[in-house]
Amino acid sequence: MSDYLKLVYRRALMNGDPSLVQLSFDASVIDRYRGGAYQVIRTDTAGRVRKPGAWSIDVGIGDGERTVHASWSALHVLPEAEREHWAMHANGLPVSENFLRMQMSPGSCFDDGDVRSW
Repeated sequence: MSDYLKLVYRRALMNGDPSLVQLSFDASVIDRYRGGAYQVIRTDTAGRVRKPGAWSIDVGIGDGERTVHASWSALHVLPEAEREHWAMHANGLPVSENFLRMQMSPGSCFDDGDVRSW
């Protein structure tokens, strides 16, 4: 993890403000916006997707241009249908699917093996 990303997460955690938290997406999320009613511009490490008169989102470009990332607050301004599109392209760190199920269904019972010391 980069030092800058650690700094962003430190600030988010220390301030109790998740708006800085970065979410990562497959770069193909941008394909939907090429041409038509949208403007897509970029530099080597950052870009912007804009629907004139409606919304825009700034993204970082990483992992050899295979991923883009944006802050929680930037994604929150997208219309619901756009947020659904971005969610379908989400990627990130390897995760425990069982743990995520537990988080989404608090109080439910999950058979996850024996309890042991870490």
